Amino acid sequence: MTYYVTTPIYYVNARPHLGHAYTTIVNDVLTRFNRLMGRDCRFLTGTDEHGDKIVRAAEKEGRTPQSYADEISGLFRATWPNLSISNDDFIRTTEERHKIVVARFMELVDQRGDLYFGEYGGHYCFGCERFYTEKELIDGLCPDHKAKPEYIAEKNYFFRMSNYQDWLIDHIKKNPDFIRPERYRNEVLGFLRDPLEDLCVTRPKTRLTWGIDVPFDDKFVVYVWFDALINYISALGWPDGELYRRYWPAAQHTIAKDILKPHAIFWPCMLQSAGLPLYRHLNVHGYWQIGLSKMSKSVGNVVEALTMADKYGSEAFRFFLARDMTFGLDSEFSEDRLVERFNSDLANDFGNLWQRSLAMLQKFGGGRVEPEGLAGAGQPDQAQWLQRERELVAGWIEAFEHVNPRAALALAWEQVGLLNRTIDSEAPWLLARDPAKKPRLAAVLARLVKGLALIGVLIQPAMPKTAEEMWRRLELDPQELTLDLDELARRLGHGRALTAGAPFFPRLEVDGLKPAKAPKASKARAEGEPEDQAGGAAPAADKAPPDGLVAIEDFRRLELRAVRILAAERLPKSDKLIKLRVSLGDSERTIVAGVGKAYAPEALVGRLAVIVANLAPAKLMGVESQGMVLAASDEGGLSLVTLDDPEAKPGLRIS
Repeated sequence: MTYYVTTPIYYVNARPHLGHAYTTIVNDVLTRFNRLMGRDCRFLTGTDEHGDKIVRAAEKEGRTPQSYADEISGLFRATWPNLSISNDDFIRTTEERHKIVVARFMELVDQRGDLYFGEYGGHYCFGCERFYTEKELIDGLCPDHKAKPEYIAEKNYFFRMSNYQDWLIDHIKKNPDFIRPERYRNEVLGFLRDPLEDLCVTRPKTRLTWGIDVPFDDKFVVYVWFDALINYISALGWPDGELYRRYWPAAQHTIAKDILKPHAIFWPCMLQSAGLPLYRHLNVHGYWQIGLSKMSKSVGNVVEALTMADKYGSEAFRFFLARDMTFGLDSEFSEDRLVERFNSDLANDFGNLWQRSLAMLQKFGGGRVEPEGLAGAGQPDQAQWLQRERELVAGWIEAFEHVNPRAALALAWEQVGLLNRTIDSEAPWLLARDPAKKPRLAAVLARLVKGLALIGVLIQPAMPKTAEEMWRRLELDPQELTLDLDELARRLGHGRALTAGAPFFPRLEVDGLKPAKAPKASKARAEGEPEDQAGGAAPAADKAPPDGLVAIEDFRRLELRAVRILAAERLPKSDKLIKLRVSLGDSERTIVAGVGKAYAPEALVGRLAVIVANLAPAKLMGVESQGMVLAASDEGGLSLVTLDDPEAKPGLRIS
């Protein structure tokens, strides 16, 4: 199976910034996942270098367009290795291989009878390098650049895009995952409800010379969008190249939503006109916002891509971008959020798990994983544990197949959380005191090490260097990552001593930012024992708390999360039970809640409620409930526990 993924080719009027970094990193994450699945992959990125904006930017610096494009394109090419980007090719639209393909493509469209010469007058935005209709303008301004377009009337060649409107609507409806997520498919179908205008595909040389010559009329150059989109096949050597035959049928384009229309409308119509098969998927993500506005050079809130990566490390930067944005939706970027994610997920959850597990293996197991432990000797729930791991891996694969890196990483962190809870509940330091429990201790330690090895595979697409180092410290070959759980156990039974090594992600204490303080180190933590918030050892698991009180270990097992109620309906034959469909941000589930006497179903929709997320499923009136909604009650009735913080989002863990 082949997999061909592309970023947009980035326009060289701006240096690499956070928006470019996200699109490229998420494509790299998807490519690494597909390589893990054994697929034949190709990953393309590059730069778009023609058009008015480049001429103006070069003139501003007193340079030629080519010199200016060489410099900025070079910055993009140099940036990606520092972010662990594993692209197979980097294309520039000023390369000869691209110019030849553009000319041939344009001749094909002309031979099809889909080009004609005409005159057009319209509102032209030099920032977007396109004409806008009156309807598309907002208060007479370009919707992206907030500037008044210039009215231009000139003669040009036009592409009969209107000929393909009905065909394109039919294709999108027959192929529901052609554009994803669904919201953007619906948006494109909304565009197509209005008559589709023909596309102006040239610029006269009297106005612009920086472009690819029209092959049949040397008085014109090709419009930058018509030129740029063709890069996806010129990089494969279309029409006769072996790479084109091998990869084009599997093409996946990943873009930000601001360039949806060219990719979802212009490009399919162009391909159909030239007689070429369409790409398989168009994957569309939202904006990173800073101060609730789109990040852009013109607005002045650009974040340089490498600023945060240099400061906090490329692995943490990649993790944050992949974990924090729900693909398709906008997300808020701030350094505080990055630090919070670093300290909570990487330092506290993952980093502490690694250090505790390996420290206990060293202290209680001689640093080696026992084959008997890997087989689960002494663990009556071994079969259920293996089944849970298999389901986790299956869900992780499904999340990536549906372009949801956030959900895939959330599943990896479910494994992190489960292993941390296993340490607290099994208390290996107590098992080590009883010789009769040695088989159980060996099984617990093996379970932790095998679980860490699996985490190394699950995080590899987002954090390749961390995954590689994890496997190296586990005396495993990082070039042979596997999701085969039986094979993983076999490889770990090699008998070599393992050590924790240096901490992966030491907690950050950053001037001007306020991350939560880490608990003080203690002898208990060094041995893997849980600690209370003051940093001292928690009560031992074999000491029951006083009557009426709950042990902290028991409380820690509860996972409270915020959920958005998406839908609600009463269960038949019950005036109390309401079936809720709730969102945790990166997943959805069904919960049956006994709140029907206090709330009408429609009054619940849209609320941000709190659930116990790790409760075992239970059937109520024939419906499986996957959690429990929290509510408060007294003589006056019942009230749902809700969050009113505008910053709170579904999936937020309550602590």
